Amino acid sequence: MGSVHDNDCKPVGSYPPSGIDVLIVGTGLAGLTASIECVRKGHNVRILERHDDINTAGDMYFMGHSATKFFRHWPELSKEYHLISMNNAWIETFKHDGERMITPLKVSDRLRQAGMDPNTPPGAFQMRPLIYRMYLNEVQRQGIKIQFGQRVIDYYEDQQRQKAGVVTEKGERFEADVVIAADGVGSKCQKLVGGKVKAMSSGRAMWRAAFPIHHLDKNPDLKEFLKMGGQSRNEPMVRTWLGPGTYAMVLVRKETCVWLMNHDVTGSEEENWTHTVESDDVLNNMDKGLGSSSWDPRIKELVKLTPSNTIVNFELFWRDPQPSWTSPGDRVVLIGDAAHSFLPASGNGATQAIEDAVSLATCLQIAGKQNVPEAVRTHVRFRYIRCSCAQKMGFSNAELLQHTDWEKVKVNPKLAQPKLPRWIWKHDPEQYAYDNYDKMVDTIRKGIPFDQVDSVPPNYPPGYKYKPWNIEDMLKDVEKATVDMGSGNWD
Repeated sequence: MGSVHDNDCKPVGSYPPSGIDVLIVGTGLAGLTASIECVRKGHNVRILERHDDINTAGDMYFMGHSATKFFRHWPELSKEYHLISMNNAWIETFKHDGERMITPLKVSDRLRQAGMDPNTPPGAFQMRPLIYRMYLNEVQRQGIKIQFGQRVIDYYEDQQRQKAGVVTEKGERFEADVVIAADGVGSKCQKLVGGKVKAMSSGRAMWRAAFPIHHLDKNPDLKEFLKMGGQSRNEPMVRTWLGPGTYAMVLVRKETCVWLMNHDVTGSEEENWTHTVESDDVLNNMDKGLGSSSWDPRIKELVKLTPSNTIVNFELFWRDPQPSWTSPGDRVVLIGDAAHSFLPASGNGATQAIEDAVSLATCLQIAGKQNVPEAVRTHVRFRYIRCSCAQKMGFSNAELLQHTDWEKVKVNPKLAQPKLPRWIWKHDPEQYAYDNYDKMVDTIRKGIPFDQVDSVPPNYPPGYKYKPWNIEDMLKDVEKATVDMGSGNWD
C-alpha cells in the first residue's frame, strides 16, 4: 500500500503505473495539484481548461503547512517555493483609523508568543502569481497535457462501462476512469452530484489590488510608512487594520505592493476576478458605515496611487455546504471550491483545495484501477467533516476580525489575528490516507453513516460531533458575534 513519513521523499517514479486514466477539469490550485500528484502516484492525467491560457494574475492567499507537506516529494518545486516564500515576514496591526495596536514583530516572534514553534509555522501568505508559475513549471517538467479553450458544459458517467466523462461547448466528449471536477464554484458537475447549491449575497465584497512597488514613489511619505521590515528594510511586511465590520491588509515585498479591504456592497461589485473599478469608487465608499471615525488617511493615500484597471471589486456570495461531492457511481468527484467554498477570512480555501488533491491521488493509488469508486468514496469520507469544520472556522474568524475587542487584544495579541488551530495545520492528508484507508473502507462496507464513524482518528477538532449547518444561520451568528462552533476542541 505504501506510506510516507515527514522526511521521506518519493518523487515521480516511486510508484508503479496504476493504469488509472484521470481527467481533470480546471487549472486552479486544486486542479494543478491533482495533476502533478496523480502523475507521481502513477496515474495517467489529462487536463481541460475553459480559458485560452492559465490566469496567473491576482494578489495573495494563505497556504497552510498541511497543504505544502507534499512538496518534499517535488525537489524542483520545493526549491522554487522556498525562493518565493515569505518566511522572514514581519507583521503590524492597527485600528482602522490608524492607531497602532501591535508594534512590528517578525511572524516567527508572533508564533513564539502564541506558544508555537517558529520553525514550523502554520503557513504563510503567498503571492498568487508566483505560486501559479511555480506549479506551471512543474506541470511542464512532467509533460502534463493541458487542452485549453475547452469549456465543459456537462458531466456524465457510464457505470456499466466503468467510465465517466464530460461534454464541452464544442460538442467534444472526453472520458476517463475518474473525472475530477476542479472548476470552481458553480461547477457544471453539481447537477450530476446532487444539485446546485444556492448562492446567497453576503452584502459584502472585497477590494483587492496588486501592483509594482515603484508606484509608491509617487508619495514619499507613504513609501516611508510602508517600508519593509528588518534592519536593512528588505524583509516582507504585512500590516493589518481592523475596524467595526471591516478589515484591511497591506503586504509590501521587494517587487510588489498588495492591499485588500472588506466592505459593504456598493453596487459596482461582481463575483468575477477580472472585474475592476477605479480608485474614486473606493474612496467614495470606504468610510460608509464607520460613523465619525473614518479610515486611516494612509490607506486612502494608498488607494489614490493604485494604478488604473488594478482594483478588483469582488462580491462575496455565501453558499451552503455541498451535500454530495460525488456522482451516483462515484466516478466523478468535486474538489476545491467546487466542493466547498470558503470565506476570505478563513485563510483556508487554498489549503483545503490542495489537501483534497493530495488525498484523492493517494486514495486512487491505494485502491487501484479495479476499485476507483471505492477510492473516491473513501476520499470523501476523509475530507467531508474536516472541510465542513474548516468552513465554519471562516465564520469564527470573520467574527474575530469584524468585532475586535481591543482591550482584550492589548492583553492577548492573538485575538487580533485569524485562528489557525493545530488540527488544521498539523494534518498530513497523504499520510492520513495511508494510515486509515482500510479502516475507512471497512466503515463503508459495514454501512456505517459517515457521521457515526468512531474507528478512524479524526482530522477535525477532537471531540467534535458533526452537525449540518447552513449559511443563513451562521451569518446571523456572525452579526450577533455569537458564532457557535459546536462540540470539540477547536484550538
